[in-house]
Amino acid sequence: MEGTSQEQQHQHRSHRSHSQQQRSDSRNEIAHQNEEPSSEHNNHTQETHQSQQAQQQQQQTQESQQAQQAQQTQQTQQPQEVQHHHSGAQREKNTVTLKVGLIGDAQVGKTSLMVKYVENCFDEVYTQTLGVNYMERSINMKNTEITFTIWDLGGEAEFTNMLPLVAGDAIALLFMFDLSRKSTLNSVKDWYRQSRGFNRTAIPFLVGTKYDLFVDLSEAEQEKITRQAKNFAKAMNASLIFCSTSASINIQKIFKIVISKAFDLKLTIPEILNIGEPILLYQGI
Repeated sequence: MEGTSQEQQHQHRSHRSHSQQQRSDSRNEIAHQNEEPSSEHNNHTQETHQSQQAQQQQQQTQESQQAQQAQQTQQTQQPQEVQHHHSGAQREKNTVTLKVGLIGDAQVGKTSLMVKYVENCFDEVYTQTLGVNYMERSINMKNTEITFTIWDLGGEAEFTNMLPLVAGDAIALLFMFDLSRKSTLNSVKDWYRQSRGFNRTAIPFLVGTKYDLFVDLSEAEQEKITRQAKNFAKAMNASLIFCSTSASINIQKIFKIVISKAFDLKLTIPEILNIGEPILLYQGI
């Protein structure tokens, strides 16, 4: 009986010890379970913090990129604005219009001279001007564009009523005659008188045409016509120029002298004074 009792006590202690072990294990498991949520919470907090940092970095990166793009855009636009301003400065140009009237008898070569200067061509076939012809040519001098408006009046008596249209407001009047027909030089007196009634301020020019035919005349006839033309030019206070449309003699020089007279510019074209040569007198007039 005593052995049985001891055995029972031993089993009872073993069972109690086992029970205590179970309770200890249970407490450990509960403690472990209680620790797991804390770890998960920490991990979640850490992940949230890292996500926020990533978002901030991404936002900073985007802002930096936007700032760089804005700077690049500004740098790109600045040269364009400067270039546009410079281009605008180039487009700024003075424009001047000079009206020139061509006056004289029929068939002296007024239309031929106008067409030669404007279109650089010459037609030997004569076409009578009925009323008034008009052409334009523009040239550039530094920052100024000069436009010649050239008015050609028919030389027939029936068109003299249109003289105010040609002479009025003209900066220069070219009184033209045929060097091979002295009668056309004599007519200049009347053309000059009538034109001055409509324009007293226009710069006068006395222009002898068809110099290519003039050189075929005798020396005596050449001298006579030249001296008379010089006297007329002096009385008119006009430049005197002999020219040839077909041979392209002094055509461009006529309009260069017009510009120099209109703007009071110094011209370096040499004068030609000798009889028999294409006279070019414009200084001191």
